[in-house]
Amino acid sequence: MTTRPNVPGEPTQTGTALLETATGAIQSFAPINKIHEHQCAFHFYAYDMTRQVESHHFCSHQNEEMRQCLIYDKPDAEGRLIGVEYMISENLFLALPDEEKPLWHSHEYEVKSGVLFFPGVPGPVQRKALETVTGTYGKTFHFWQVDKGDELPLGLPQLMMSLTRDGQLYDSLAQDIEKRFGICFKTESENRAYMAGPKQGIHPLANGAGKGLMTKLRETDCKPVDTAAASGVV
Repeated sequence: MTTRPNVPGEPTQTGTALLETATGAIQSFAPINKIHEHQCAFHFYAYDMTRQVESHHFCSHQNEEMRQCLIYDKPDAEGRLIGVEYMISENLFLALPDEEKPLWHSHEYEVKSGVLFFPGVPGPVQRKALETVTGTYGKTFHFWQVDKGDELPLGLPQLMMSLTRDGQLYDSLAQDIEKRFGICFKTESENRAYMAGPKQGIHPLANGAGKGLMTKLRETDCKPVDTAAASGVV
């Protein structure tokens, strides 16, 4: 299990806490309040499968074919926001340009192996919800490299991928999650054997098209304000 470093900064003061209580009672948090689903899974860096991260997704539906998820390193009140994931149906994925498809990963193995689960949700209810997830694709970026022990979100956002076969997930991570959440991946896998993945099979361009992908910063010319104004962009 990743050791959580202390985030630098002064402790939250009483005045700040009171202000948070006041604004929380007045303002609307409609996008956050739509979150209805907590998924636990694992991501690895798209260029380095040895760097595997426990990822807690808090998801809402945009519609029947798209979820959007905030990703935290832990599901408690001190959890750090480390990334985002968009999950789309097979139909939406197939409509993407080919150059876009490698950025998305499949969910079939994650679901059918049992390593993607809904903490605390009874098995039959969980499996009903996961029947729709197994055929989807996800696009994930992590902003905080917590596996390195970074105290703040340093560096560039990094593309993440998901597990696609047995033997990839570290045994220590699997055993830790199973113990903490009272789940058995093997049993879940057996109970989910009937589930179907994408109707046309996992697309060959998904999951990085079988290659490692790394986010890099590239220097380029910056369009000046007067050029934008001349073109009618304000």
